[in-house]
Amino acid sequence: MFSPTLLWFIAGAILCFMEVVFPTAFVEFIMGVAAIGVGLLALILPFLPFPAQVLLWLIFTTGGIILSRRSFTPKRRSRLLEDSRQGRTITPIAAGECGRVVCDGNSWQARCEDEALALDANTPVFIVRREGNTLIVLPQSVIQP
Repeated sequence: MFSPTLLWFIAGAILCFMEVVFPTAFVEFIMGVAAIGVGLLALILPFLPFPAQVLLWLIFTTGGIILSRRSFTPKRRSRLLEDSRQGRTITPIAAGECGRVVCDGNSWQARCEDEALALDANTPVFIVRREGNTLIVLPQSVIQP
């Protein structure tokens, strides 16, 4: 019969290999590293019961995923990115409401970043970001007077 330590090492190797075959943004890799880590702990602490090992694996995996997301998630540099796209309003956008903007030849639902600001139709805008299917825009006159 296999020992739990050997099972953890085998599971860890399989999970790490699966990351190479099926990329999952390092989730399987982190699960595999956590399994190998639990295998090492099981080697050092042979009296550790299997349910405690599973709990440790879950804790290591969750912690690893949270830490990796913080490390690999880009930080927001500014409100307006250097490579921001430009667009033009098709319909008026009332303060705090949505309207329509054309960007790259496509019509999008849009909302002004400054909710106290109303935009007229045919106003040139910068696309600040996208929230789902809604573009968040600022008029070019606010940024480039």
